Amino acid sequence: MTVGAGISVADRNLNVLGKPVLTDVHDNVFVTSSSGDGIINGAFIGVRSDQTGSRRVFPVGKLQGLRFMCVFRFKLWWMTQRMGNSGHDIPTETQFLIVETSDGSHFGENDEVDDGSHQSAVYTVFLPILEGDFRAVIQGNANDELEICLESGDPAVKDFEGSHLVFVAAGSDPFDVITNAVKTVESHLQTFSHRDRKKMPDILNWFGWCTWDAFYTDVSNKASESFEKRRNFPKISYHDDGWQTVGMDPNSIEAKADNSAKLTHIKENHKFQKDGKEGHRVEDPSMGLGHIVADIKDNHNMKYVYVWHAITGYWGGVRPGVAEMEHYDSKLLFPVSSPGIESNENCDALKAITVNGLGLVHPEKVFNFYNELHSYLASAGIDGVKVDVQNILETLGAGHGGGNFPDNGIISCMSHNTDGLYR
Repeated sequence: MTVGAGISVADRNLNVLGKPVLTDVHDNVFVTSSSGDGIINGAFIGVRSDQTGSRRVFPVGKLQGLRFMCVFRFKLWWMTQRMGNSGHDIPTETQFLIVETSDGSHFGENDEVDDGSHQSAVYTVFLPILEGDFRAVIQGNANDELEICLESGDPAVKDFEGSHLVFVAAGSDPFDVITNAVKTVESHLQTFSHRDRKKMPDILNWFGWCTWDAFYTDVSNKASESFEKRRNFPKISYHDDGWQTVGMDPNSIEAKADNSAKLTHIKENHKFQKDGKEGHRVEDPSMGLGHIVADIKDNHNMKYVYVWHAITGYWGGVRPGVAEMEHYDSKLLFPVSSPGIESNENCDALKAITVNGLGLVHPEKVFNFYNELHSYLASAGIDGVKVDVQNILETLGAGHGGGNFPDNGIISCMSHNTDGLYR
């Protein structure tokens, strides 16, 4: 069966441009042609199964003797790369895989074969994507088989179609293959935009400085004093974690990583108020975050100022029952992470949130929460936000079924999973 002018399953092989990439392919594996116009040599891998469940693992076929590079999540928040030449080398939570399927070089060097002719290497890209309420990732097993792991994140969501789980594309230039593969997935899902079609914010044209490595959460309004000691002034200031008003629950359990604090107010804490004192809130807007932003821009020639916040407000979410935050109807939930994530590395930050819970804003109040938060920041002169902790949402799916900054001033930080990439 030939599909997609170059991708086929025949004689129990997944063939790419006439070369087997996977062998001993299982009988329930099939490929579907790509209907997009972004790439010619591409197709979707699917599986037939009468089994249901919120987490299913499907072996596809064996990968042996071919060099590959993959990108996988070694913890909930971060990705890194790994290389190998067999299926068992592919770690769990692999988000991207590229395989060299022929000898030679696409650069035209050292690609002469025995008969004197030239043969370019062929690069095959595997992109696990989203289908309905499920996300797919790739992993290997002890038998050198490439597997597709499919998860919904909600024990109640069990039924899936299974026809478009992994997109496969091939060609002689790995950079073109990757670009065209992503554009084809964009056309198929229609849930995200390739960077070619996104508005590029002006911050990309300037050098910036972030407070995190210098101050961590001890950052205060005195951070701007460090600009006076610099010869090369940055044009962008990123105020990271440490400016918000947060607090621990009275019954919090002490954890190795202090990441379970919860947001208790939309506005800044006392460190970012003029003459602010701990335990005392100044309500005058001119004495709040705005005066710091004005000082940075006026006295230090700063062009843009950004601030950090977690997608849930703070690491531990929005604290339920706090008077200033009651209208968001946040509910205490306890994260349940994927077995694939847990098998790679135990994360102290995740453990702290898992033990103490996360205050999740009611889904119907999310717009109001972001609108009020970002409107306040914009009124204080903030030009954009650096949004973090996105991947915690995948651990809170049970029961949920899975424009204040005109320059597109939103930085997506630690958003390293297919949910973040393709939704």
